[in-house]
Amino acid sequence: MGKLIIGIVIGVIVGGAATFFLYVGAPRAAQTPGRPIKPPDAGITAGAAQIVLRQEFFNEVLGTIFRDMNPPAFPIDLTVNSGNGQAIGPQYATFQEPPKCDGKLTVLPEGSGVKTGLRFENNRISAPLAFSGGYNSPLGCIEFKGWAQANLELRFDPEQQTVIGRINVETVNLDGVNPLISGFVTPIVQTTLNNRVNPIQILQGKQIALDLPIASAGGRLRANVKDVRAEFKDDALNLYVVYAFSGGAAQ
Repeated sequence: MGKLIIGIVIGVIVGGAATFFLYVGAPRAAQTPGRPIKPPDAGITAGAAQIVLRQEFFNEVLGTIFRDMNPPAFPIDLTVNSGNGQAIGPQYATFQEPPKCDGKLTVLPEGSGVKTGLRFENNRISAPLAFSGGYNSPLGCIEFKGWAQANLELRFDPEQQTVIGRINVETVNLDGVNPLISGFVTPIVQTTLNNRVNPIQILQGKQIALDLPIASAGGRLRANVKDVRAEFKDDALNLYVVYAFSGGAAQ
């Protein structure tokens, strides 16, 4: 009888994981607008404005969020779009969940031996993320905690004149989770971080566009951002903003 019960439990878990991959698919980052930012070409920086952002700047922003606000929390993602544009995914009973199992993944300032933050390593932005979460499954409330290793890809959206960051989760490390459960929880964590966190707005168009009155010339000087390039130099992220200048009548 004991073997039968164990077999049923394993079947439910494995079946749930199979259902996840069959209907939800392998974890992947949600579609992010814009295009990846490339390194600067020779000579492109001569007529470009330069913005220098250091690692400490990003981590100070994160530290302020954790200190003065609630830790960022995201609904656990169990759905993707099907071929006809409808969301599909496992359907669970709808009843009141206890606070510890609220169906959210929370990013923590630190945990599992790591500190959440950004690091400039090997010409890329590395992002370790500590987290905890819980959600209602057919087996009851499943709680988990751990940390994820991700990288931050920089993108430029010319239509919105915006520099965007996209988190790409590479690995998920869970603390003390049964391997059978881990095989189901790991892709859920990865999908949630990839789909719910992105996109991350870094610079808005109004912050880097120009619209200046030139009184002596009786007009206005305008400059839209046509491209952004980036490189890591002197332990900092150097953004080169390339403008397209134009003049017009004063308003």
